[in-house]
Amino acid sequence: MSEATKAISPSKPEKLNRSLWWVHSLMVLTTFFVASSFTVGKLIADSLPANIMMLIRFLMAAGLFAPFIFFKHGSQLPTLKKLTAYALLSIPLVTFFWCMFEALKHTSAINTGALFTTVPAMTAIFALIINGERSSNRKIVGLFLGILGAAWIIFRGNITAAIALDLNQGDWIFLFGAVLLSLYNPLVKRVHSGEPTEVMTFWVIVFGAIWLLLLSLPSLKEIHWQSIPFEIYGGLLYLALFTTLLSFFLLQLGTVKIGPTKVAAYGFLSPVFVLLITLLLGMTKFSISLLPGIILVFSAILFIQAEETIQS
Repeated sequence: MSEATKAISPSKPEKLNRSLWWVHSLMVLTTFFVASSFTVGKLIADSLPANIMMLIRFLMAAGLFAPFIFFKHGSQLPTLKKLTAYALLSIPLVTFFWCMFEALKHTSAINTGALFTTVPAMTAIFALIINGERSSNRKIVGLFLGILGAAWIIFRGNITAAIALDLNQGDWIFLFGAVLLSLYNPLVKRVHSGEPTEVMTFWVIVFGAIWLLLLSLPSLKEIHWQSIPFEIYGGLLYLALFTTLLSFFLLQLGTVKIGPTKVAAYGFLSPVFVLLITLLLGMTKFSISLLPGIILVFSAILFIQAEETIQS
């Protein structure tokens, strides 16, 4: 086995054990950041075109990260092959976030939260195709329990409301983005060949900003920058720091350590965190009817995390 293969493949199947508790804890924290992005994104979605907001977000993240990268790793560029891989890797990620902002102009944060729970199952499919990571029956059961539990929380146990969910234009846009996000995590494990995770994160963000700049050039002159409220920049700074820079780094670290399916499985916690945030903000009240969904979500995560990864 080559050094590169050792770097991306655990020496033996990973289980939820004490030696990796910190990785799983970081994935929970990352899921909280992702969940909060739906609320923040909804608040600012109508302020600017989606591509402009994403450009500002990625430029902020790259600017905040650059001093650390160049101080710790120097100014030497990765090889052309690696730069090409990072450039391609950034495309599904940028597209997902664009889809999220664009979708939130046409649909609700609740709907996007519901559709986000499809990511773990789709990630498992792409992990099989790209990485040869096969899902056992136990993991499949876990994925099913997670989707059921997340849906229960979102619709508060109201089966009629769940069945009546009609996909509007925004839902379809977000679903397309979710498919691409599901593709991203397995590609991270495929691309990573032993380089520091923060280096990969930085260059993915930089190329994301480049793609967005090219996409936004025709409309940059039409933006009245001086009339943009300060709170919009504040929201974008939050998204850049916590749900772009920090989340990208943690997701890529987790993917290398425990695999893409296990990382994606924490996405089932997203509606739980959305519920928690809205409770803290006084936007909703807790109902005992939510408990079955919460139990199903945590059961699903335990099913998936305790399952050994089977490589073909």
